[in-house]
Parts: sequence; structure tokens; C-alpha cells
Amino acid sequence: IVLMGIALQVCHAACNGELYSRPFIESFEETPMLLAVLTYMSYGILTIFGYLRDFMREWKIEKCHTAREREEQKDFVPLYQDFENFYTRNIYMRIRDSWNRPICSVPGATFDLVECSSNDYNWTFEYTGRVVKDVINLGSYNYLGFAENTGACATAAGEVTVKFGVGVASTRQEMGNLDRHEELEKLAASFLGVESAMVFGMGFATNSMNIPALVGKGCLILSDELNHASLVLGARLSSSTIRVFKHNNMQSLEKLLRDAIVHGQPRTHRPWKKILILMEGIYR
Repeated sequence: IVLMGIALQVCHAACNGELYSRPFIESFEETPMLLAVLTYMSYGILTIFGYLRDFMREWKIEKCHTAREREEQKDFVPLYQDFENFYTRNIYMRIRDSWNRPICSVPGATFDLVECSSNDYNWTFEYTGRVVKDVINLGSYNYLGFAENTGACATAAGEVTVKFGVGVASTRQEMGNLDRHEELEKLAASFLGVESAMVFGMGFATNSMNIPALVGKGCLILSDELNHASLVLGARLSSSTIRVFKHNNMQSLEKLLRDAIVHGQPRTHRPWKKILILMEGIYR
């Protein structure tokens, strides 16, 4: 289970401030300058040629109109607006076959793809019958290998399914609360160094719908600048005041937290009803 949103009360941060007494330093592999330059150049060239081809299509010079809707569809609401979907029309359609190939194996670190071809500028595809083996997976949410059909995760999942079934068929407030749920929450709280934690199944609605249940007007949300759209939407729906801290920067978060405790709410300076810190456990 991926913990997308972690709620920490102000007292938790105050009691566990010693966890971040030392400077928080992180490092990332820098993008080679040559690779960055070539990437920007490639997009620039494609963009220039895209505008050129749009101009040629407008004046009937370009005979290849397959990047736009067919003539018999002109009376329908257009799928692609000329300006809004310039990227889709002139760049994405060229490489659409790279992102729309069916997978015919477990989506693990590598997977097998069904080879396909197109005769209409990647609008539709035909299968060739050939399978491309062991392609490296760079676009999956299977961070921790839970989608594998062999290995420790699959074995453990099989054992738990035999004992507990595939679902509880009820909410945790009624008859759906398992000892494993409480054990996992205690483990998450221990790992984070806080009093308690809540664990939800991962999903867009998990964050967007549960955040408004935790906080509301008169509350403060401190949100990581690179949070997922579901966390951003949930924060906005909550009607809470939102302040953003730098990605994975504990000094930035601590400064905002100190200011929130010292100054309180704007104008009235009353203490915030709740302070919720939103951050993701795993980033792509």
C-alpha cells in the first residue's frame, strides 16, 4: 500500500522535532548538458515543423490531413481544437504507437508487448502477430513490485488471500476492520515517528475526498510543491488555507510551521484549528 497522504498534527511535529535537527540534504543525478540541449532542440524542431505543417494544411498545400478529423466528422464537435491540442496533433500522433501498445504479460520491471502497425497516421492500429519480449517498463505505478506473479509479494498476497479473502465487503466502521489494518497503521506511525497514522487504499478519490473530511475552514494545509493532483484537489475542496513548501525541504516546511504556530490565522491571529501536512511517500 502506498501512503499518498500523511496527516501530522502540530503536536506531532513539536514532539518529534529532533528528527530533523541536522540539515536535510538530498542529491540527484544531474541531467547531462548534451542530453538536455538535444532534447530541447528536438522539441523545438518538431514545434517549428508543426506550425509549418498547420500553415500548409490551412492553404491546402499539405495533402496529408490524417492528423486532423476526417471530412465526414466535420459536423460533429471536434475532438482536437487547432490551438489547444497542437502538441497532440503534430507531436504526440507521431509517437502514439509507443504509448498505446497492448501489454501481454505481467507489468513488472520488464514486460512483453504486442507489436502493431498503422496505415492512417496512428489513428488506428493493426496487430502484426509478433510479440516483443522483455521490454523495460518505465511507465508503471508498480514501484514496489506488487504486480509481479512470482516472488515474495505474490507469495505473501496468496497466503493473506487464503486467510482473509480478497475483500472485507464492509467499511471499517462496521465489520471491515481487520487486525492487519491496525497493525499496518501502527507500523506506519512507528516508521514516521508520530503518535498515529491512517492508511487508505491508493486512488484519486482517496486524497480528494478524505482531505475535506480531516480539515475545513479555519484549518491550515502545508503542501509539498510537487504533490499529486488528487492532493491538490482535496486541499482546495476542504476550504482550508493552503501554503506550499519546497519539495522534500524540511527547512522550508519547518519555517512555514513555525510561522503558522506563532502568528496563527490572518487578521485575527487566532490559533489554527488544525494544521495538516500533505506529502507523498513515493514520487515518480
